[in-house]
Amino acid sequence: MSLRRTTWIFLILGVLVQVVTFYVLPEDNPWSLVSGVLGICSVVLGAQGNILSFVFGFAQVATYTYLCCIEHFYAEIAMNIYYFITMIYGVYCWRKRLTNNSMQLQTRRLSAKTLPWIIVAITILSVLVGWLLGRYTDDPQPYMDAFTTVPAIAAQLLMVLAYREQWYLWLVVDLLAVVMWLRAENYCMAAQYAFWCANCVYGYIQWTKLLVQQPAENK
Repeated sequence: MSLRRTTWIFLILGVLVQVVTFYVLPEDNPWSLVSGVLGICSVVLGAQGNILSFVFGFAQVATYTYLCCIEHFYAEIAMNIYYFITMIYGVYCWRKRLTNNSMQLQTRRLSAKTLPWIIVAITILSVLVGWLLGRYTDDPQPYMDAFTTVPAIAAQLLMVLAYREQWYLWLVVDLLAVVMWLRAENYCMAAQYAFWCANCVYGYIQWTKLLVQQPAENK
């Protein structure tokens, strides 16, 4: 399946943002640029429902975990282990939902009653994880770390299972991650997440178009 023109434009724009940020702003770790570019490729392809998103996703997880180790973002490190495992399962799930032997995903949506309960559970767990990180680790941003991690756990699971509502959660995660990495003075990562915020809107629109024509489901 060839990429749409809009996808190519969005992809090139995201990569340019990463390159310009790396060379203009003070950032001396080249792995930030590598991870950022891989991340852009992964999320833009994911927004299109293209299974090749996982190829770039595995590489991005490895480089991003290294950067999180440098900053002592322990919840983010644990999160990336979770990403790696769930992406393996995600390849299996997405292959079952490809349309007409292509690499295009058939998406689905949650019932209206399900998402509020997910949000309540995420909020409670995020506060608990933030408290634990602040009390038992040297994490410099425990609650920010928690609120960018716990919602991402749910969003990643929804992504693997092809639910459109993942994009609501990713938008919250990405907005908070911009602040977290700005505080850490890693501008490539901040730029990546800023671009990912725009990609959440793009992804929601694309996944709505890819919805299977069937009643809202929760399974």
